[in-house]
Amino acid sequence: MNTVEEIFAVLDEKFGAKRETLDKWGTTAVISASYLHTAVQFLKEKSDIKFEMLVDIAGIDYLTYPNHEGPRFAVSYAFKSMSKPGTRIRLKVLVSEEDLKVPTISDLYANANWYEREVYDQFGVVFVGHPDLRRLLNHVEFVGHPLRKDYPAQKRQWLSTNDYLLPELEKRLETLGYKVVQRSKEVETNDNEFLEGSIKE
Repeated sequence: MNTVEEIFAVLDEKFGAKRETLDKWGTTAVISASYLHTAVQFLKEKSDIKFEMLVDIAGIDYLTYPNHEGPRFAVSYAFKSMSKPGTRIRLKVLVSEEDLKVPTISDLYANANWYEREVYDQFGVVFVGHPDLRRLLNHVEFVGHPLRKDYPAQKRQWLSTNDYLLPELEKRLETLGYKVVQRSKEVETNDNEFLEGSIKE
């Protein structure tokens, strides 16, 4: 497996991944969600050309694509080889609107944690097994997924409370050897307080 062509052949044989004919660069294979994790692990650890870098995870909504047939959504994964510079490969998982679930790969690539949260936030795809799947770009009260093609572009949503992030910060500090010995009252969560300072009735 010294070429990308040979890797595609192995991906087909082992995981049923099929080359995507619409990709003009010829670097994309479509794979089922059930094989995604093992295929990604293969590309990272066992392939002769190892893809050590996860470049991106992107959501796709095919709702308004002309002549599109098949599931409405897809998740696209871009990988790059550091041991063989310039070599890239992309995996794509098609996801139906009725079952928006794919397995997490955050245990294989640390940066997948953030990429998956972004796709979850913007498209509503659930990454099964993710350690902390919550919104990343939109606020805690946001309803819907703004990168879906049917989301109203001019819609505004009001934020009335803060997303309490202190526990995540404290966990990070503890992993670095710090210990929180006292917390000031200003950072304690208060369910009765709006950001603008008014009190819920």
